[in-house]
Amino acid sequence: MRRAQRLFDIIQHLRRKRLVRASELAEKLEVSERTIYRDIAELMASGVPVEGAPGLGYALRGGYDLPPLMFDSQEIEALVLGARIVESWSDRALAESAGQALAKIETVLPEHLRRSLAETALIAPSRHFAEKLNVDSIELRRALRQRLKVRFRYKDGRETETERQVWPLGLAFYGPVWILAAWCELRQDFRAFRLDRMDGLVLSDEKFKPERGKTLNDYLARQLGNAP
Repeated sequence: MRRAQRLFDIIQHLRRKRLVRASELAEKLEVSERTIYRDIAELMASGVPVEGAPGLGYALRGGYDLPPLMFDSQEIEALVLGARIVESWSDRALAESAGQALAKIETVLPEHLRRSLAETALIAPSRHFAEKLNVDSIELRRALRQRLKVRFRYKDGRETETERQVWPLGLAFYGPVWILAAWCELRQDFRAFRLDRMDGLVLSDEKFKPERGKTLNDYLARQLGNAP
């Protein structure tokens, strides 16, 4: 969970109860109590009226609420276009999530901005030209989140097929092609794999840990010619 999301969740928990102990917050958010103490201190420093102390618990002073979510017209256009691109060019689960995110945003917008969201004349082309995939991109995204090694068969541009085990680092969309950036154990180097040339994807139970020289940032630096 990202820190910004955790701070938001702490405020939400404090809003629901008169007094919340750090141990309770730590259990709910699956972090250490020490992390909760740091987060509470950050909220206090930023002006959120949290009262309490370690060992006693924390409460949110009455009358405080998060500022309303507000966007200008261009921000709404950016959100709508981004969501429509995701809906057109990503997997089913991500497409549904994009639609749900827009629906949530719509519920908190004032009427005039709600109309702007509905009437935004920015569209994304359909998937007519998308390359067919033989791998489950939902599972591949899970491998990215959980840092699981993956195995698959790969056919290059010359139709040569190889077996690969890689550390998945990131997914990039170069319409109409999706690319997996990875550290390849066979080549002992970075490689970019087109998803439409992959087959037989298997997620390993084996996790990998980020290593210096083998991370997504290292890959991007290599691509930009800034490798050390």
